[in-house]
Amino acid sequence: QVQLVESGGGLVQAGGSLRLSCAASERTFSSYVMGWFRQAPGKEREFVAAWIWTVSSTYYPDSVKGRFTIFGDSANNTVYLSLNSLKPEDTGVYYCAAQASRVGYGLGDERRYDYWGQGTQVTVSS
Repeated sequence: QVQLVESGGGLVQAGGSLRLSCAASERTFSSYVMGWFRQAPGKEREFVAAWIWTVSSTYYPDSVKGRFTIFGDSANNTVYLSLNSLKPEDTGVYYCAAQASRVGYGLGDERRYDYWGQGTQVTVSS
């Protein structure tokens, strides 16, 4: 079973940047697709990024495209999410997730992911 641990959250002003990390307990780059989701207070969890190791492909919803960047470091079994030009509406708990697939399917659907981290809080002040 893959264990995921997120870090890097915090409080930042609008327009600022953060980099979140997701460390996996085992090598994920050959067998898993990695994703990031977020959940704002009173809202459903939403997809923000996915990374497919085997082809180094990335996927983002329009709400974060051009501002967020996901990338993986296979040597350290870690996936990062770089958050730039942050807005107050980006506030929420950010979760890392792993899907047991080499190619990815339903990347934006949280039900398609098999393992989850505990989350890290990101707060963007106006």
